[in-house]
Amino acid sequence: MTCTWTVYGRCYRIVVTLATGSRRDRFTLADGTPERNVSECHILLPQGDGHTPVVLGEPGDAALLGAVTLEELGLVFNPFTRTLHHARLLMI
Repeated sequence: MTCTWTVYGRCYRIVVTLATGSRRDRFTLADGTPERNVSECHILLPQGDGHTPVVLGEPGDAALLGAVTLEELGLVFNPFTRTLHHARLLMI
């Protein structure tokens, strides 16, 4: 199973204090397989808030709002308008 986690860039960690990470995981990227520290944080967006796992980015890593975070908050991303919307949730 493939999942996309939120990457919290190093520059953002200066403003918000996060733990150094409870563990290190290996991630697959097009240019290699780096290891990064993983932590959890409380994320607050205009559309909602909640706790989510985050990859603690290192210099050169781009910040990314991942699919796991979006799903936990019940949101979907519209790539055409580059906006977040509430997802149609299913109970199955």
